[in-house]
Amino acid sequence: MTQIDYNHLAQKAVESKKFAHPPYSNFHVGAALLTESGEIYSGCNVENSSFGLTICAERVAVFKAYSEGIRKFKAIAVASDDQNFCPPCGACRQVLMDLCGDIDFIMVDGKMQTKVFKLSELLPYAFGDENLKSK
Repeated sequence: MTQIDYNHLAQKAVESKKFAHPPYSNFHVGAALLTESGEIYSGCNVENSSFGLTICAERVAVFKAYSEGIRKFKAIAVASDDQNFCPPCGACRQVLMDLCGDIDFIMVDGKMQTKVFKLSELLPYAFGDENLKSK
């Protein structure tokens, strides 16, 4: 996928922010997950008064795709209210690595500039299913 395509994915992440439900933090996050077949699944953060039950935009997008039977992905773009680049939280890093593999993670700043990382750069030495296999 080219940088131009990633710019389109970044725009979809920005658009997804408008659906966020952050009544406590007032911090809007949008995500756009690109499948290997070219489909895009969007997500936004949804907060809950029991803060531990809040879910991030990245996980919403992944779970939407999984609930539709999709299992192969290329990249995910994430945009937030932060004018700088906003990295994923630890929980999202783990879920993305486990369910999506070592895909590209595109951070989008407030000026629509992007930084692209492999998930393995954001979560080196990740725990995965190979750790659960007995030898």
